[in-house]
Amino acid sequence: MRKWKRVETADGPRFRSALAAHEAALLRNLVTAMIGLLDERESSSPSDELEEITGIKTGNSDAPNDPTLRRLLPDFYKPDDGDPLGDTVDSLNAALRSLHEPQIIDAKRVAAQQLLDTIPENGGRFELTEEAANAWISSVNDIRLTLGVMLDIGQDGPDRLPDNHPLATHLDVYQWLTVLQEYLVLVLMGRQ
Repeated sequence: MRKWKRVETADGPRFRSALAAHEAALLRNLVTAMIGLLDERESSSPSDELEEITGIKTGNSDAPNDPTLRRLLPDFYKPDDGDPLGDTVDSLNAALRSLHEPQIIDAKRVAAQQLLDTIPENGGRFELTEEAANAWISSVNDIRLTLGVMLDIGQDGPDRLPDNHPLATHLDVYQWLTVLQEYLVLVLMGRQ
């Protein structure tokens, strides 16, 4: 991956870079897998008579069982010790999840699709609008979250895994995505 370059045009800023063919294929596979996870979650939503009448989409009220989806779709409210809401936290999260999860899944899917639509088919140079660059940042972050769960990445790493570790390559991909995202954020902010 080449570093990102910001170019000012009459139609606003554009963000240019290039991907090798294997990088484009990898990114495409990762995004497609993540969309599949979101689709599974959405399809597991219970039917709702009110939704059928009003057209207002509702989602699952239960948190996902899958740890990756729990990371992509966390609870809305996390209590502190001695929280005044006490036992009502679960019902609050269930209600908020039911109301907002469909829109969150849609937003994640739209960003992922924008990324897919702008990846060069066989690698090569490409250019993003500011809107597409923000979609890339969002979608790459979601991919990093899914890999982070698999790798059990926390504040303390791991920074490296032994070469013979079965997930060593996954950590390399996670770190590559981190650099891709960081450089795009910096160029979007005008700092590169």
